[in-house]
Amino acid sequence: LIMDGNKFLEITPHTFKGLENLKNLVLCQCNINSITNMTFASLANSSLQFLNLTKAGIISIKPKAFSWLRQLKILDLGLNYIKQKLTGQEFQGLSNIETLYLSYNYQLNLTSESFTLIPSLRKLRMRKVRCSNIAITPSPFRNLKNLTILDMGNNNIANIKDDIFDGLHQLEILDLQHNNLARLWKHTNPDGPVLFLKDLHNLHLLDLESNGFDEIPHKAFYGLSLLRSLNLDSNLLNLLPKSVFDDLTSLSFLSLQKNMITAIDEKVFGAVFQHLKVLNMASNPFDCTCDSIAWFVSWLISNKTYISNLNNYQCNTPPKYHSNSIAQFDTSICDNAPFKLVFILCTTTVSLLIFIALLVHFEGWRIKFMYTVAVNRVLGIKEIDRQQQQFVFDAYIIHAKKDMKWVFKKFIKLEKKPRAIRFCLEERDFEAGIPKFEAIINSIQKSRKIIFIVTKHLLNDPWCKRFKVYHAIQQAIEQSRDSIILIFRHDIPDYKLKNALCLRRAMFKSRCILEWPVQKERMGAFREQLISALQSNSRII
Repeated sequence: LIMDGNKFLEITPHTFKGLENLKNLVLCQCNINSITNMTFASLANSSLQFLNLTKAGIISIKPKAFSWLRQLKILDLGLNYIKQKLTGQEFQGLSNIETLYLSYNYQLNLTSESFTLIPSLRKLRMRKVRCSNIAITPSPFRNLKNLTILDMGNNNIANIKDDIFDGLHQLEILDLQHNNLARLWKHTNPDGPVLFLKDLHNLHLLDLESNGFDEIPHKAFYGLSLLRSLNLDSNLLNLLPKSVFDDLTSLSFLSLQKNMITAIDEKVFGAVFQHLKVLNMASNPFDCTCDSIAWFVSWLISNKTYISNLNNYQCNTPPKYHSNSIAQFDTSICDNAPFKLVFILCTTTVSLLIFIALLVHFEGWRIKFMYTVAVNRVLGIKEIDRQQQQFVFDAYIIHAKKDMKWVFKKFIKLEKKPRAIRFCLEERDFEAGIPKFEAIINSIQKSRKIIFIVTKHLLNDPWCKRFKVYHAIQQAIEQSRDSIILIFRHDIPDYKLKNALCLRRAMFKSRCILEWPVQKERMGAFREQLISALQSNSRII
């Protein structure tokens, strides 16, 4: 029964009396104004399944307004002026309702009980009804276990909770276009991104057009393996997480037109592009460089996916390609595999050299210490045997007079370490009553090695320069012994060493040139080096 355009003065309890077999009733543009619990009382015994009240001038719906229509499956209340809070009592008695169309009304506010009395509902459309607040606990949709289609587009929704759609396991189509959900997916959100799609594992179509999204969390589409169509048009998306589309293994339609995408990364889109049938990424400000779109252009040439609006895939940067179609981009200039290999090798080599330099700079003393210990163990160097070598001392110490206290203090400590070392110190070991000249010569002959404590004072000490150093070198030459060890306490240039003492570093083996450590923790390594120098073979022929 179609009664469009009739200006009913009143629908009485007897208006439709006797229409027991009526299945479809259309009352569009009939100026009904308000629906009460008596409006359709005359249809109590009918088998009405479809009721169309589009543009009927309805302002309000009273409790139990449709309680007589127990067989009703489809109710269309769109394009009216309804302004009220839906308490749930309005739909009491609609035990078989499957489709409820409420779109394009003045304002409908939801409560937790709005749909509790119609659990049979399969399709709910509430587009553009100024329903901006659905962040309600518990969720108004929680009892709609059979719901397959939900349309909440054009409502300026800005805040929803992550459990808003929990339990809607049959939902296949979700339309949230033209809302204001951008804040929910920002990583700066106080409680983190709101993953409101997490329980919709049966979803086939998702429309998120025009929501102001400028970022998508990497788990936003987690578990949506059955999703076939995804619309993200007219947002502000640019850089996307590499794994954002990984779970969309059934996706065949993807639309990202009118965003801010400049680059199409294979790591982001490579997997999802493999099974697409339709792709729309037109009207994005593409950066036509090798790093940004070379892979995508190659994919366009080789794939069988339908690319809609290909003429609108235009370069924005660099300036020389501005407004050119990206399909004209020459990918041959991007064949830089050899250069990449050279770059990787050079980078690796430089990094390795820097690492080695830093290691030697900061830990060189430790490495040298470990090396010395290892060599000593491999070569089987044992404690110094003075009787076999016929030496009384391990080393005679030559130092400046001004360094006397320092030498005595430091080298006495070295003697007390676990490995026995004995130095010849003038202040302690010279025999009484013997002239100093003779005592020096005798002590040098009784010592296995001769140690020079090289300091600035030594270079200016006339007694050392004229006598001690001369006789030490002369003794070493006469006995054919490579027996001199230099220990530098100060940083002395080679030319000063030559001018003052007629010595050069090149005259000695590297193991016989040591530097006194500044840090206390390096004394152990220094002592091992000194022992190695003292134990080395002194014969040079």
